[in-house]
Amino acid sequence: MATPITASDPGHRESRAASSEPAISVSGLVKSFGDVRALDGIDFEVTPGTVLGLLGPNGAGKTTAVRVLTTLLRADAGSVRVAGLDAVRDATELRSQIGLAGQYAAVDENLTGHENLTMVGRLYGMRRREAKARGRELLGEFDLLEAADRPASTYSGGMRRRLDLAAALVAKPAVLFLDEPTTGLDPRSRLDLWATVEALVAVGTTVLLTTQYLDEADRLADRIAVIDRGRVIAAGSPDELKARVGGERLEVTLADGGASEAAIAALAQMSDEPPVAAGATIRLTVRRRGGALMDAVKRLGEAGLEVEDLELRRPTLDDVFLTLTGHAVEEVEKEQDA
Repeated sequence: MATPITASDPGHRESRAASSEPAISVSGLVKSFGDVRALDGIDFEVTPGTVLGLLGPNGAGKTTAVRVLTTLLRADAGSVRVAGLDAVRDATELRSQIGLAGQYAAVDENLTGHENLTMVGRLYGMRRREAKARGRELLGEFDLLEAADRPASTYSGGMRRRLDLAAALVAKPAVLFLDEPTTGLDPRSRLDLWATVEALVAVGTTVLLTTQYLDEADRLADRIAVIDRGRVIAAGSPDELKARVGGERLEVTLADGGASEAAIAALAQMSDEPPVAAGATIRLTVRRRGGALMDAVKRLGEAGLEVEDLELRRPTLDDVFLTLTGHAVEEVEKEQDA
């Protein structure tokens, strides 16, 4: 994907200028659907020109939060301010200050790419000439000029997602909401979209991102809020959250998946917390790094267990997710978020 904006280097997060007022401020947010309490008093803030990643199990309330923040739903209690505007009292004005791209490309397949963007511009109150010019500009930025006059129904999944993101940027929003924007994209399209988000943030756009791809949050987010059962259960930078998990992680893959209980017993004294089994894989935080691999091999050998693979590594966001919610991301079922 071509973008005329140059994304900043990996150290750019340190230099982003802070503003006196948060770009997004959420306090005591509550939303229920019948007996289901989708949001149970969540609080968080987002500094202008940064990315907040919302992580959590499917059905934890992430999409509901995005819908409230973008005025698509009204909360039962609590307050929301986005770009200095109240999400309820100033809802009409707020819609002109934000952009939203969801899990599925919301484009009209009967219109061409250019017609889609022109229509969005007109909905934002632009004159037709201005809307067409802005559409053409975005088509160039998202490498869609060659397909500008083709119906969106002929676009690939990656092209539709790029067109959807372009539509969210027609009005040059100060705050951009991305609700699982790379779901279903191929690896190349995901990388292209990441580069585009980084470029937008480098020139001052604030982004709230929901995702279940932990590598995506690790790369893009300045701060992460982990949501479970409608509550924020942890928040911090990716490195801060990893530090909460503890030290080096030992991951053992057994030749016999049915021997996990015996392996847990053999390795338990190496960690201050009980090892966790996922099929034939045993994971634990080791008390000390030096000699950990040899110690593990010795203990497992004495227990008569055969090892297929053994790895010592730093904590990842997957470890954070597992520790905080009790399961790994790949074990989560399809989202039932309201």
